[in-house]
Amino acid sequence: MARDVEINLGDFKLERGGVLANDVVRGRLYGHEDGPLIVVMGGISASRFVADSDAANGADNNTAKISGNSKPGWWSPLVRAGGPIDLNKVCVLGYDFAPNAEITDYPHSITTADQAARLKALLNHIGRKADAIIGSSYGGMTGLAFAQNHAQDLSHLCVIGASYKPCSMGVAWRGIQRRIVRLGLEAGLPEQGMKLARELAMTTYRTPEEFAGRFALTELSQDPSVFDICSYLGSRGDVFAQLMDARRFLLMSESIDLHRVTPEAINTPTLLMTAISDQLAPLPDMRVLRDRLGGPAELFTFTSLFGHDAFLKEYDSMSPRLASFIQEVSHGR
Repeated sequence: MARDVEINLGDFKLERGGVLANDVVRGRLYGHEDGPLIVVMGGISASRFVADSDAANGADNNTAKISGNSKPGWWSPLVRAGGPIDLNKVCVLGYDFAPNAEITDYPHSITTADQAARLKALLNHIGRKADAIIGSSYGGMTGLAFAQNHAQDLSHLCVIGASYKPCSMGVAWRGIQRRIVRLGLEAGLPEQGMKLARELAMTTYRTPEEFAGRFALTELSQDPSVFDICSYLGSRGDVFAQLMDARRFLLMSESIDLHRVTPEAINTPTLLMTAISDQLAPLPDMRVLRDRLGGPAELFTFTSLFGHDAFLKEYDSMSPRLASFIQEVSHGR
């Protein structure tokens, strides 16, 4: 069973100036409604459709497309009845990041603090505090911002592949991606810009070791030469360009680079999880975050060929620790 919840915030004022006009905040509730409330958030391509098996299960396909996720249920291997995040025992809230599908006037910028404030408004609307937030990538950044700014509404935090600020190389890579997308927009070819930006992004999400073992560098065509690895990246770029609006991508990509929290100001008990191969949340940065957090903190690491994408791939590696995290949350309720 799942049901959507939403609240209209009207003109929502943003941290860096400007507003989201007629901002509608949407979430989706799953599982045992009287159980501990676990908020689950993913990367900028994720949506509130955390555990649906397919789009027919009450999903709004238009919203899913705008959110960059045309196949809802992006974490369903983990969020399911009997799973590590057991819907027989807990209530899970999925959340749509702003801007949403209805927006026509994009603001100048939006921050993870803004996303956290919208989540706080949604929790107020449903009349509950979060027993835990589990956030991966951008969702982890938003979780950290929530823990800093709304600590009274959060009991536990789990952050996967995200730190208190973006790493320098990540900012550099995303800056190039945004310039590619802007060139596409200026040329009247927004989808081509998005395609190329995504191709570059895929090389930062994954590892050199995965690509070395996966591709033989076979030449698939001549004049110009196209190799198997290029064909793969092109296919990923084509899919993403169809799903993500270019203006929304620019806003969300910049939001990652604007992310900042003060770890010492976060007292919420926190579990940090990361693949040691993650290029966008490097292990040294995660160790600094663990050591600087103001409350109890644990860093759980695992190996993966998938780098930053490990949170979408390494379910077996993450499942035992996530299951024990949920038990800790339930016992501490």
